[in-house]
Amino acid sequence: MEYVYAALILNESGEEINEDNLTDVLDAAGVDVEESRVKALVAALEDVDIEEAVEQAAAAPVPASGGAAAPAEGEESADEDDDEAEEEAADEEDGDDDEDDEASGEGLGELFG
Repeated sequence: MEYVYAALILNESGEEINEDNLTDVLDAAGVDVEESRVKALVAALEDVDIEEAVEQAAAAPVPASGGAAAPAEGEESADEDDDEAEEEAADEEDGDDDEDDEASGEGLGELFG
């Protein structure tokens, strides 16, 4: 990652991105420079417009992790109804199992002493 940052520094300062300049920036940052990585990066960036790439990366929306959008106020989706019904059914079934596990000494508590 340091190599890419060094290339971005050179681009921002208006310097040419070449092996010598990239090596100088990395040396100044205290990075143990691998010449093969420097050569590979310079070759990879040869035909790349860094300004355009940075603008596109900054403008690209990042999808939020999680579920779908929430339904409008007062509106429930069919999935929520199904989920609630499944939870209620599971709660009814689990209630009996928990009591049986506790009575017979089984369960997670027994695993840890």
